[in-house]
Amino acid sequence: MALTFTDLVEVDLGKLGTAVADWKKTVDSLNTAAENAREGMRAKSDSAQWAGVNATVTRGFITKTAKEVSDLHAEANSIYQVLADGHPELVRLQQQAKDASGKDASALGVRVNDIGDGTVVCFFPHVRGDTDERTQEQLDAKRELESRINGILSHAAEIDASVARALRKSHGDDAHNAGHSTYESLNDAQAERALELARKGDEMSDAELQEFNRLMRFNGREQDGEFATEFYQGLGGPEKTLEFYAEMSIDGTSPDASKLRLNAVKDLQQNMGFALANATDPDTRNHLPASWGADFRRLGTRQIGWEQGQWNKPYGYQVLGGLLRYGNYDPRFLDPIAEHVTQLHKKDPYFFLNGKAAGQEDVYGFNPSGRLGSGNDPLNSVLEALGHSPEASEKFFTEPPTAYNEDGTVKGGSPGFESYLDLFTDEDFDWTVDTNDTNILADEDKTRNALTFGPQALGHALESATTGRPYDDDTGDAVKHTEARAHLVSEIVDKFGEHPELLRHNENGDLDDQESGPLYGMRDSLGDITAEYMGDFQRAMYKEDPNSDLFPTFGAAAGLDSGHAARFLSAVGEDPDAYAAITSAQQAYTAEVVDQVVNGSSDSTASLDGRLGDVVAPGSAIAGIMSDSRANAIYEYHAASDTEFNEAAADKQKWVNRILGMGIEKIGERIPIAGAPLEWASEDIQESIMKSIEKDTTTEAELAAGKQYSDGRDAAIDSAQAALDNALVNNQHINSDTADDLRRAIRTAAGVSHSDGALWNSESDAK
Repeated sequence: MALTFTDLVEVDLGKLGTAVADWKKTVDSLNTAAENAREGMRAKSDSAQWAGVNATVTRGFITKTAKEVSDLHAEANSIYQVLADGHPELVRLQQQAKDASGKDASALGVRVNDIGDGTVVCFFPHVRGDTDERTQEQLDAKRELESRINGILSHAAEIDASVARALRKSHGDDAHNAGHSTYESLNDAQAERALELARKGDEMSDAELQEFNRLMRFNGREQDGEFATEFYQGLGGPEKTLEFYAEMSIDGTSPDASKLRLNAVKDLQQNMGFALANATDPDTRNHLPASWGADFRRLGTRQIGWEQGQWNKPYGYQVLGGLLRYGNYDPRFLDPIAEHVTQLHKKDPYFFLNGKAAGQEDVYGFNPSGRLGSGNDPLNSVLEALGHSPEASEKFFTEPPTAYNEDGTVKGGSPGFESYLDLFTDEDFDWTVDTNDTNILADEDKTRNALTFGPQALGHALESATTGRPYDDDTGDAVKHTEARAHLVSEIVDKFGEHPELLRHNENGDLDDQESGPLYGMRDSLGDITAEYMGDFQRAMYKEDPNSDLFPTFGAAAGLDSGHAARFLSAVGEDPDAYAAITSAQQAYTAEVVDQVVNGSSDSTASLDGRLGDVVAPGSAIAGIMSDSRANAIYEYHAASDTEFNEAAADKQKWVNRILGMGIEKIGERIPIAGAPLEWASEDIQESIMKSIEKDTTTEAELAAGKQYSDGRDAAIDSAQAALDNALVNNQHINSDTADDLRRAIRTAAGVSHSDGALWNSESDAK
């Protein structure tokens, strides 16, 4: 019977707490009794001079009794340890469920309904006179709450089941015989069960696989690494780990697998990946030995089989890659593997693909997620791993490469290139087609799409390396830019500023002399990097003094080259997602510096209107570049539509709060707003951005008439004035006449600078 929401929130866990305390007393008492039995009764029995029947019967009885007392202590201690671990977990989950269904649900105006099968549904109750119309934000919040409560319930059910199972095994089936399974923690019991299931391999039923996933999901990411380490050690080592994961991934991705099975194996991929990252982190309290990394490298170029007489065995790295795609891995474990895989790919790009079945469905799917390839090429996998591992990716791209032998041992010396950025951005670097689609080379669209998988993964890795966050972490706060990260951004901008053709996307091939570049698939990530370093890009537009405080950077400054930055923005801005990220960050950053000029302290003797014109100029120039790039993408290269540019905007609003958050330490203290400083401006800025992006459009007639930037220019002017209006809300010392003069000055500066940016971009295109 499923643990229900009502069960969890209404159960009196205080009784369980009392039971824990009682069992602790029992353990202590039995420990004393066991010591007395060993050191007293049995010791005397062993030293006594028995004769006759007493030498066998009585001595044996005393020995057995002493053992039973010791077994009773072991059983009681096992029960106590399991209950002591389970009780605080259930208390924590119960409180989370109460908070979510109480104050959180009330704040959203929803109710929580227990449907009795271990899940809940959330709904908006009908109120008389209410139209029952809900915004997308409200609906998303309701779904998030529902998912969160169901996750809490699932975790509680897993704890409940694990405790019950451990208690049964501790007690055993014989009421007259103590001493059965013993556990030092609940984790021990959970790892034991996970291994029992894993030993069944693909013979696990769907229900058992769901249970395995719950055990891995809720325990594999625990900070102390105890469960994850016990689990992987219990599997039998790196080779057995690869065999188990290969067997399960192929089982879930085979043509005969049900959708339920496929989804469960997708979960298994994530859960095992996160657990492996946890277990291989040398800084966790419990972790695997460093030899696991060396063993994985050794197995990387060896074939792995999991069935008797198996043909077409995959290489170790193909299997391992599926696990590495999930989890934040320590650089000491991941970087040697990533370097080894990259060097193997450089030597022979098709080494791992030579055994791939041709002309028929490929049954090997070591990446059940289906994201960016099937997993046949481990290069895509390790780049995705770096994309989720910021410390590892930063070191990978900023430290000198280490050369490796084919067996994964360190070779010493240089691998033949200066940096991995140089290697991957070489126009002759060979990206492979990693897909299970049949007859892939006969379908040009499928081939083009598959060839973007590697560049997209490279973009994710660079995004992680430069931001200090996993690339898909949409909720995390900004991380201060280190010297190494900022310098890497400068290198990236120089690389693509000098060679923007690497990022070109000529979708329909309409311009015969403008072939698509091999790396256009990574422009989305480059847009996010630009947004992250918006202060540095604004500094570069009009060559701001590096010592200036007017355009603050978030940590170390990147020191971007002005010309390279403009050409970089031009190429990147042709991608709808990149355009939206850059535009969102630009307007948020501009709003912040405008607010600083209006409301901050300054010793400058320059006029306020002049200073405001200066601070909106860089952002408006970037807006001009974006307008021209958008028009180029739509009408020159036919790579996107106005609709795609507009729809991308909603997904990039995360940059508003992130950019505003970067400025909190500089200007937050002077804003008398409860909660997050500058939050008062976030919604207004987001609304302004959406209007700006929707307005920044061009028709073919306008393009032919040379008016392609008129709407974009208007949008830049409007957004600059909106930034000033937001700043004036917190300033009661500027009268209406002065405010009008400031608006006039800021509109003029924005219009001129937008034209500057568009002109720079057009001139760059003509070269």
